[in-house]
Amino acid sequence: MARASSARKRRALISAATAGLALVVTILPWPVTAEPGDPTAYSGTGSPAGEILPPVPSLQTLVRRDARLDKAEQRPGVKLLRDLLGSQGMLELDPSTGTARQVARLDGYLTPPSAENPTDIARQYLQAHPDVFGLSTDQVRRLNLRKQYTDVAGIHHLSFVQSVDGVPVFGNGVRANIARDGRLISVLGSPVRKLPSGLATARVTTTEARHNAVRDIGGAEAVSVGGQSDTAKQVVYATPGGTARRAWQTITSPDGHGMWLHVVDAGTGRVLHRQSLSSRVSTGLSSARSTGSGSSSASSGLLPSLSGTLLGAGQVLAWDHAPGDTLGGTQHPHNLTARGWLPAGAGTLDGTNAHVYSDVNDNNKVDADEEITPAADGTFSFPFKPFTGDGCGSPVPCSWNAKKPNSWKANREQNAAQLFYFLGTFHDHLRAAPIGFTRDAGNFDRRDGDAVQAQTDDGAAMRNGLPDEDHLNNANMNTPPDGQPPTMQMYLTAPEPGYPIVQGNFGDEAATAYHEYTHGLSNRLVVDADGVSTLTGQQAAALGEAWSDWYALDFLTNEGLREENRNTDGDMTLDPAGWVDAAPTRTQALDCSVDSTSAKCPGTKEAGPGGYTYGDYGKISGIGPETHADGEIWGETLWDLRASLGSRLTESLVTRAMELSPSNPTFLDQRNAILQADTVVNGGLGHDRIWKVFAHRGMGYFAAALSGDDTKPDEDFSLPPAPGTPVLTLTGKVTDEASGAPAGGVTVSISGHTSGFPSADFSATTAPDGTYTIPDVPEGTYRKVYANGAGYESQIRTLDVRSGSSGGTDWQLRRNWAAASGGAQVADFSGPDYSDTACGPEGLIDMSAAVWGSDAKDGTNGTGVDPVHNTVKLPTAVDISELRIDPTAGCGDDTTASLGDYRIETSADGTTWTTAAEGHFAPSDTERENTVSLKVGTGRKIQYVRLTMLGNQAADNGVDCAQQSGPSGCAYMDMTELVVHGQPAQS
Repeated sequence: MARASSARKRRALISAATAGLALVVTILPWPVTAEPGDPTAYSGTGSPAGEILPPVPSLQTLVRRDARLDKAEQRPGVKLLRDLLGSQGMLELDPSTGTARQVARLDGYLTPPSAENPTDIARQYLQAHPDVFGLSTDQVRRLNLRKQYTDVAGIHHLSFVQSVDGVPVFGNGVRANIARDGRLISVLGSPVRKLPSGLATARVTTTEARHNAVRDIGGAEAVSVGGQSDTAKQVVYATPGGTARRAWQTITSPDGHGMWLHVVDAGTGRVLHRQSLSSRVSTGLSSARSTGSGSSSASSGLLPSLSGTLLGAGQVLAWDHAPGDTLGGTQHPHNLTARGWLPAGAGTLDGTNAHVYSDVNDNNKVDADEEITPAADGTFSFPFKPFTGDGCGSPVPCSWNAKKPNSWKANREQNAAQLFYFLGTFHDHLRAAPIGFTRDAGNFDRRDGDAVQAQTDDGAAMRNGLPDEDHLNNANMNTPPDGQPPTMQMYLTAPEPGYPIVQGNFGDEAATAYHEYTHGLSNRLVVDADGVSTLTGQQAAALGEAWSDWYALDFLTNEGLREENRNTDGDMTLDPAGWVDAAPTRTQALDCSVDSTSAKCPGTKEAGPGGYTYGDYGKISGIGPETHADGEIWGETLWDLRASLGSRLTESLVTRAMELSPSNPTFLDQRNAILQADTVVNGGLGHDRIWKVFAHRGMGYFAAALSGDDTKPDEDFSLPPAPGTPVLTLTGKVTDEASGAPAGGVTVSISGHTSGFPSADFSATTAPDGTYTIPDVPEGTYRKVYANGAGYESQIRTLDVRSGSSGGTDWQLRRNWAAASGGAQVADFSGPDYSDTACGPEGLIDMSAAVWGSDAKDGTNGTGVDPVHNTVKLPTAVDISELRIDPTAGCGDDTTASLGDYRIETSADGTTWTTAAEGHFAPSDTERENTVSLKVGTGRKIQYVRLTMLGNQAADNGVDCAQQSGPSGCAYMDMTELVVHGQPAQS
């Protein structure tokens, strides 16, 4: 492989967008097991304890990132456009690029009607606002129109990709949405302001890039089971550090670990970005060694006889819901060819929209006897053969015996044919208006090379004719970008302790099939300019789970397959009747109202009874943030919306909102997108009802989330202020905590409103005397008001804005003299420079989750390494009152690489040095800033601080590098931040 021997073999830079991986996640039994804050709970083999992903950013980290926007926010064009957008305008800048993440209005459009070409309308708007989008006229002209299509509501969707040397930029670009009458609805995408004129030549081949991607997930010996479906294309990767590199975007299927998208540096082979495209989440169930009762034998007497039914070629026997269910639980003949799903005379279930086969050994390819061929009569009609025995009977038959190897073969063909029928049914439902998931929009179609590859009885024969623990009671959908086929996997089911499910097959059950298929819908519609899913954050992943539940139950209810009693809460459960009893798939039903006292809507201990609200985020699972659990908040909200607006209008608005969504959306982003969709589709007639629904669920006017990774969003139940609502002028003063001096240049902002939505831009920058003024603030309680400025640590508070209130609007901020934003700089460092992957020495002083990373050469288990140092020059001489260190590893390394042994030296002139502190950080010291006690007299009149990394925490974590090669601590050591408090030295 073409790379220097000293090249850093990290698993990353893992970009900020992947703090929560993209999920196309399965229905899970309740409860699930996952690490708090980790939406994937994925455990691979690429590191000692499985893949250790970057931690979810803390609230302070999220606010620190916002501090980077200060300069961009002050550009004249940004301020001017905010004024033009009016009281319900949205102009949000992306912290990583300083350019617009989204520009839109909820009460109208960005431009008047126009008969011009939609492409010209979009380019003209970009050219008119260079301060907002960061693009010159020539750069706008050179944008490549990758895709445009018109949806069923007449909205034109355009995707423009930036490029260098003809290579597209990954993750950024521009998306524009234009109404049928030529009015511009919104512009999205966070384009990169400065790109190089050329790129270095690739030294890593496509084969090497795919190999590195597979190894990153599965370990050194892993191979991809994707075969010909694996892809690699060149992209430009813009790092958070401001550089742009030639890279490979790969899509692979490492053995046993789903489907993954990577960006691999084309010069060094390093992994720059990792994103899951699949659902590999632990169910918490033990294995196929079920303690539930087994069934004794197959029987044909539990379902109505079909003898005498005339069936022709292309026919299938299928039910509409689930076997034995009182609604849609009986097999009926259906003509697959007449519906356009299967060619006449087909010899396998390989049709227009789907290819279904039995992947019993889970190798992601069709082996001998895994295709489904016609029965003796030439049809695909396979009568269901119910099993008898304990736990099996009317109305819920079993389809296999969990104690008898290969018993699933009795219904293998039937199950595949049943799933094929479900996939065709839901494909046509989603394609039709008002949803309109068409070929142009990115649906799954053989003519585009991306029909669903559905694998039934997945892994059923992994353990001597029985499924192993990874192939039971689960299902998933792996969704790559448009043009590449997704993979759906359906597993057998069997009872486990605490999970009394029938011995069946999820491929026989409509709600599961439709839930998984909807993951394909959401991951094809919520995308970046190059068509890659952006459901990457905590809240975005929860949205994905909720959409999958909602679209499935909405369809089943409309088809009369679920009875909806509008006077009773708790009817709309995801589980098929009789399949699951004591451990339902979700904590409660989607139709649980907020104030419900029904026993069917018990809530959870931490969240309380009744329907969930935004403030319950992270409180439902019992283990912290979890995508399925937190998704119940959004799912219940959408069911309320359906009750208020009706199914058809809600289907239209929710789907259009996906297409209008910014990248990595929050719940509030989607609320806003639904309001935008109502403006376009419904003339805004539903706005009042939409606001009432969201306000009732805690997503009202004053609700706030700092980003898509904010797992503690603040709820609010207020409607937008009515015309005539009193507005106040918010004034105050910001001073330095240590000296009391005024702090100029500090931004005071109200989260959720600093983008200009839904009222004036509630943000101001302090004058040199520390004062600020924010006019026209409506009365209300603002949950997340924050102040941050160059070199200062951010503060967050709740602010009650009322007539006659004291306001509480003065702030005292603490200066971090070691912050680069305040004038500190790296004067000198040793060891390798990993700045090209945003892991360089500046990471030590950037007040973010970025790290300074280096090598742990010649160390034994992280001790006795070759020392590396980082010398920080403070902006002025300081009398240090406190020094803090966050030793946490990052840059894709696991916790074993976190800083262990260290030394701190101080100097007034950068020449004469004094050892101020020495010590060791243990695992309990990670994920936080630790105060380091300095020796007496070593903290006065200090302008230089030198930190030396002497070791890491490999030994603390029980790592033996002589026996292990995977743990990061055997090769690297990192730390996150150096913090210096104090005040200017007194002469």
